[in-house]
Amino acid sequence: MLIHPMWADYPEVASELTATLQLIQQEIKPQNTKVADALVDMINAGGKLLRPAYCLLFSQFAKNRDADKMIALAAAVEALHNATLVHDDIIDKSSVRRGLPTISAQFGEDVAVYAGDYLFVVCFKLIAKYASDLKSVQQDAGSMERLLNGELEQMATRYNYDMTIDQYLNQVSGKTGQLFALSSFIGTYESGQPLRFAKKVEKIGLNIGVAFQLLDDILDYTADSQTLGKPVHEDMKQGVYSAPLILAMSQNRAAFLPYLQKQKAMTADDLQAVMQLVTQYRGVQRARAMAQDYTDQALKGLNTLPDVPAKQTLIRLTTQLLNRRS
Repeated sequence: MLIHPMWADYPEVASELTATLQLIQQEIKPQNTKVADALVDMINAGGKLLRPAYCLLFSQFAKNRDADKMIALAAAVEALHNATLVHDDIIDKSSVRRGLPTISAQFGEDVAVYAGDYLFVVCFKLIAKYASDLKSVQQDAGSMERLLNGELEQMATRYNYDMTIDQYLNQVSGKTGQLFALSSFIGTYESGQPLRFAKKVEKIGLNIGVAFQLLDDILDYTADSQTLGKPVHEDMKQGVYSAPLILAMSQNRAAFLPYLQKQKAMTADDLQAVMQLVTQYRGVQRARAMAQDYTDQALKGLNTLPDVPAKQTLIRLTTQLLNRRS
């Protein structure tokens, strides 16, 4: 089982990430072969595994960590992440994910709904089996609630031409931010660290997640579909507006409206015109500065942590994320 090539530079976590994927695959046992095949294909599609990696790395601050337990909890986090992706692809009518057809495009929406639901089951089975007390279960449930609220907020603001950057940040904090925060918290708390320390790490994880999503949204304006492994600019046609567009629109909203008001009927020329306006009003540069601010906050937090080898790995990994191009 292969993991993303980026982890060749991080041998201290690579073998445990491989074990994480293997465990998820072992836990996929639905009676419906279509669902099983769809899930196995997705798990092996080459995701970056950042959330389980943060879980595993933060667990390494403990002196006597249980590696098998932490791999299982990392698997729970990755199962949860993939469940949200499956359901997102259904809602967004996405046809490609990680360079491959989405489950909904390949097997139909019915199979995709059940596949996503099954991954939630995998997540909670692993949490229930390995969590040391109810705190992690409560944390997981709370994170799922915040994830859902982020999704609902996104749905409520579709085609909202007056959307503010604060609304956007509220959404991404409740979606991507929460998964990174949960991964960081569980890795710390379940490895035996005090709750107070775990809550501090959770905040660091939240900042990492928000920065990561900002950069992901920037790539929609700076990379092509082949590089990203998914169609670019589709969110714009679906009425989901991200930081580069929102920040550019704040400078001259009227210039964008003739194009955005076409909604799903936007043509390739319309999309190109919006791209040019985003460039003109420095939307990408403004979003990148915001991502840098969140990354700086995360790195500042990481630098205050105890000096163990995992600390330097976390600093190097988090710094690398700011410069990614895919």
